[in-house]
Amino acid sequence: MSGIPLAVLDLVPISSGSTAAEALRNSVDLAQRTERFGYARYWFAEHHLNPGVAGTSPAVVLALTASATSTIRLGSGAVQLGHRTALSTVEEFGLIDALHPGRLDLGLGRSGGRPTERTGDAPPTTTPVIDGRTPNGLRIPPKFSFQRQLGSPRIALQRRLLQQPGAEAQDYGEQIDDILALLRGDYRSAEGVEAHAIPGEGADVQVWILGSSGGRSAQVAGRGGLRFAANYHVSPATVLEATEAYRAAFQPSDVLDKPYVSVSADVVVAEDDATALEHAAGYGPWVRSIRTAEGAIPFPSPEQARAHLWSDADRELVADRVDTQFVGSPARVADQLAQLQAATGADELLITTITHRHADRVRSYELLAEEWRRR
Repeated sequence: MSGIPLAVLDLVPISSGSTAAEALRNSVDLAQRTERFGYARYWFAEHHLNPGVAGTSPAVVLALTASATSTIRLGSGAVQLGHRTALSTVEEFGLIDALHPGRLDLGLGRSGGRPTERTGDAPPTTTPVIDGRTPNGLRIPPKFSFQRQLGSPRIALQRRLLQQPGAEAQDYGEQIDDILALLRGDYRSAEGVEAHAIPGEGADVQVWILGSSGGRSAQVAGRGGLRFAANYHVSPATVLEATEAYRAAFQPSDVLDKPYVSVSADVVVAEDDATALEHAAGYGPWVRSIRTAEGAIPFPSPEQARAHLWSDADRELVADRVDTQFVGSPARVADQLAQLQAATGADELLITTITHRHADRVRSYELLAEEWRRR
């Protein structure tokens, strides 16, 4: 399995009792460590109005991390284009590329002011799922409905605070086309007026599209011949439809002659299963805070997690995420990741790990890298 690269997805989580400043310092340290461990990429997610997540601006954190590392690729997973323009995105990444050329991945997502993709109308996948499992045993849970979150006053407030009054998000496919044109240097308006993003034009960045379903993101990535990242960790129920829709839509481009897919997974590794379960104890309450649209809470300690009183409704709310988190010894988790890779045909795996203690998080990535190299 060492032929399948491992990468990192970091939300810059804030642990209970900690601060955003500590979370940022920990993320820079983790990037330095995972560079030494042999991880191929280090991506930062974008989230807003979450008390337990400090990753609000991927470009800013990338710039800080680029100065502290030297070889690992750095990227966004993903820039939320729903409240941004093509020009501002290209200019920001162009600034970083100017000082750190050839190391950036520009991951683009539809969220942030746009309605979430509908997944209910996607065609059935060619991979059979029987009793919640693929033929090789990968867990594919029932689809989770995000309607509760979409109707949340907090989500409505986030959209209002992120966007200028009266602004409307540009059509996603058009926005991607504009970004690519600005990077190439051949942008023309409908009236034929040229625009050149300096810095940004000619930047040596890899463009990725992130998606959680077989909807618009997968279609745009495939038709554009771009790299695609599918989110098993966010929406495990739809990872197969996302990867299959991307491959079905794929058209060769100047960038790629065949599809290229990364698939994410939530992972906690320790020396043995019991220790890993202890380190992952806060995951359930943390996911619950996200799924109730309260906003991600500071990541609980194991003691705080054990004190949480669970209702049946709460357990149902987080079941798909908890059931598909890979937790255990290095061998156990590596087996599960190999299963995910085989079921999805992933060219890379994107690992996201959150624990209450930073040292446990670092150790998780280290143990996984060591085990992966042995395979």
